[in-house]
Amino acid sequence: MAAIHIGISGWRYTPWRGDFYPIGLTHKRELQFASRAVNSIEINGSFYALQRPERYAVEIRHDSFVDPLFVRLLKRYNTALVIADTAGKWPYREDITSDFVYLRLHGAEALYASGYTPQALKRWGERIEAWHHGQQPDNPQLIAPRQKPKACKSREVFCYFDNDIKVRAPFDARHLLQRLHLEKNLATVPGEPAAEGVLP
Repeated sequence: MAAIHIGISGWRYTPWRGDFYPIGLTHKRELQFASRAVNSIEINGSFYALQRPERYAVEIRHDSFVDPLFVRLLKRYNTALVIADTAGKWPYREDITSDFVYLRLHGAEALYASGYTPQALKRWGERIEAWHHGQQPDNPQLIAPRQKPKACKSREVFCYFDNDIKVRAPFDARHLLQRLHLEKNLATVPGEPAAEGVLP
């Protein structure tokens, strides 16, 4: 079965030091710590200078993309439409246009700043489970309802929290991992020093 990846968008944020990152953790070990606290980290190519993605996803930020022709184009090139929670700033749609699902959660109420309540994380967990099992969740918000997703038994899901201003992203990601029972193999706990030998 395809995997579920839940994590954070980037890892080098000064406000995280002493909160998500334990006091005394050196900057050069932050990626090591973060990669053991969540099961995936999104690397923004333009920011981190890595630009060879194996898969492509498009996050829309204008209503002009809310067009069935755009959905058809994404499907033709197996490119995911990013399901982006942007506190209402940009269009929110859930069309499945590729063999994987890509989510970016920027904040429920305030862009890049607000966190997610347990009820909101429960809702996201249910939607992720549905997509992961090749289904569509209840009441999907679609651009092109007549263009059905390609049938499959399982889809790989990538979900990244980008509500980093108030240090919510790593904790929200970890809580969602726990809700989906995906935290068992993670070796570090947000805010707590790593156990001896966990970080190389």
